[in-house]
Amino acid sequence: MVLFVGDDWAEAHHDIEVEDDQGRVLVRRRLPEGMAGMASLHELLAADADLDAEPDQVIVGIETDRGPWVQALLAAGYQVFPINPIQAARYRERHTSSGAKSDPGDAHVLAEIVRVDRAAHRRLVGDSAVAEQVKITARAHQSMIWTRQRSVNTVRSMLRDYYPGFLATFDELATGEALLVLQAAPTPAQGLRLTLGQIRTLLRRAGRQRRLDERALAIQTGLRAPQLVARPAVVAASAAAVASLAAVILVMLEQSEVLARQVEQDFGQHPDAEVYLSQPGLGKVLAARVLAEFGDDPDRYPDARARKNYAGTSPITRASGTKRVVLARYARNKRLADALDQQAFCALTQSVGARHTYDAHRARGATHHQALRALGNRLVGILHGCLKTHTPYNENTAWPTATPEHTQAAA
Repeated sequence: MVLFVGDDWAEAHHDIEVEDDQGRVLVRRRLPEGMAGMASLHELLAADADLDAEPDQVIVGIETDRGPWVQALLAAGYQVFPINPIQAARYRERHTSSGAKSDPGDAHVLAEIVRVDRAAHRRLVGDSAVAEQVKITARAHQSMIWTRQRSVNTVRSMLRDYYPGFLATFDELATGEALLVLQAAPTPAQGLRLTLGQIRTLLRRAGRQRRLDERALAIQTGLRAPQLVARPAVVAASAAAVASLAAVILVMLEQSEVLARQVEQDFGQHPDAEVYLSQPGLGKVLAARVLAEFGDDPDRYPDARARKNYAGTSPITRASGTKRVVLARYARNKRLADALDQQAFCALTQSVGARHTYDAHRARGATHHQALRALGNRLVGILHGCLKTHTPYNENTAWPTATPEHTQAAA
């Protein structure tokens, strides 16, 4: 007997609905999070005579693909289908038009999805332990960088309101030099009083060794340049907030380097590390992010098209009657999309074929981002082929009509 389980999860509990293959509701239950809840689920599926099914005949729909609960479901032998919350919301509209929503109702929707339409969804398969390790550290590193950038943007916005001279002096705020000077002189008046000796000391603390006097003089000149002054109360309050944020960003700068080294160490243990690093535009950290988001199960992507669709680099087509529009995919893994976009940009200076492809799209009227996305789509296909055959990237094989060797041979 095949059982279909809808699992609507929350931080403290799970609403469970179990259906048979005819859609008949067999059980509805709310289970606690953690070991107690998982044990109750196992007992529920094993104890009742109506729920007599082998573990591989239990098919679970749930709106997440990670966490100890999901790993426990996989370890039990259940088939797990992660359902995108946006897709689940669309299915909910099939069952009610009033806009009503409840946790038991969502569990019912998830059970119906895996019972009726699971062929349209991807079953969750297990990655290797090394890939899981890379995913955790790579995501933590990427999240820290995003958090740091949001904090830097906040500081930039505040400086624009009360200390524009500092922004004119430092083009990049996310550096040790800028942050240490900002901590020492968070107001225009304090910036005016900084001596060359004090600035040199701050630059040494930031790690600068060359052209110390020249840079110190440039900073002093910039901070002493005329600038508009805000009200004293605004300056005092803003300076207190900016100094605190600068201290936090400094710590994040240091810890992001620590995490980056951990990412490189974890990634270096993976058997496909050489294949990833051979791809144009991928360094150790960026390659680790791509591996983390794609995973390493060999059966997850049956072909290059499936990998491109998951990556969100392949376009979608909307056609109705005589109207046909090709659009970019916006519902996609944002972490993976960010990594692939960076790879495509870096590949422009590392691969003749990548540059040729980018220039060809630009010549046809594509914008910079459209051309990068098209290039990223091609690079995903190349990566898929290399991983399938376990062979490193080869420029002549990847771009047979764009490399100088083939161009000369054709002539």
